Amino acid sequence: MEFIKAEEKHIDAIEGIYSRIIDAQDNGGSYVGWQRGVYPTRQTALASLERGDLFVCIDGGRVVAAAIINRIQVPVYSEVSWLYPAGSDKVMVLHTLVVDPLCAGRGYGTAFVAFYEGYARQNGCTVLRMDTNEKNAAARRLYARLGYREAGIVPCVFNGIKGVGLVCLEKRV
Repeated sequence: MEFIKAEEKHIDAIEGIYSRIIDAQDNGGSYVGWQRGVYPTRQTALASLERGDLFVCIDGGRVVAAAIINRIQVPVYSEVSWLYPAGSDKVMVLHTLVVDPLCAGRGYGTAFVAFYEGYARQNGCTVLRMDTNEKNAAARRLYARLGYREAGIVPCVFNGIKGVGLVCLEKRV
């Protein structure tokens, strides 16, 4: 298993993972709260690739997971009562963590979060933040198991999706 910055050659695989996650949700699988054609899309991955903050997990020569890692805190974060306040230069944020449903249950999500935590430490960050949809029970269980604290739930329009209860999570490293 290897974690690297994504390259253009990975975009098709990432888009495929987004699609399979939404397919699974639409077919009664785990609810993530995403909408096809709204978020996430190929453009989500391309914009992150252009910024240089898109990462992939490669295993057996294929992309099995992806995420965006940067210091960009979404605007609704300002409405949260964080237990660990920190300047923006000390906060690392994990966005849009995806694991290919074809590879679910193999520990890729946990491994990606561990990579994110190490990346944050290497870049001088002391506070980790992320968010998920209030109804995404699987993600909430994973993050709780990994030591993340739910700092608050903010009602919002998130990436064009209306009626989202955004669970904001944090952890100190």
